[in-house]
Amino acid sequence: QVQLVESGGGLMQVGGSLRLSCAASGHSFSRLSMAWFRQDPEKEREFVAAISRSGDGSYYADSVKGRFTISRDNTKNTLVLQMNSLKPDDTAVYYCAARWLYSSSDWKQYDYWGQGTQVTVSS
Repeated sequence: QVQLVESGGGLMQVGGSLRLSCAASGHSFSRLSMAWFRQDPEKEREFVAAISRSGDGSYYADSVKGRFTISRDNTKNTLVLQMNSLKPDDTAVYYCAARWLYSSSDWKQYDYWGQGTQVTVSS
């Protein structure tokens, strides 16, 4: 069993930065591919970024590319999403997710989810 707990959300003005963290417990973190998704109540869950088990490969949704950076520390069982140049459209609940084997941008492929953390960007 894998438990995921996000932190770091909050209220930020347009152009600001936030850093989200996801702490993982349970099975070996280095065996899990990790990702961030987000969801606005009026929209479907949306892929944000994913990272490989070793951390040497990552990819992003076009909407956040160049502004967000995903990273992980396998010695600390931690996943991080650094969000810069925030926009109102980034407002959503952000979730970290984990799955065995390779990473994916399809939320239905993920086995474990955190409870989510709210990010609100005001203009």
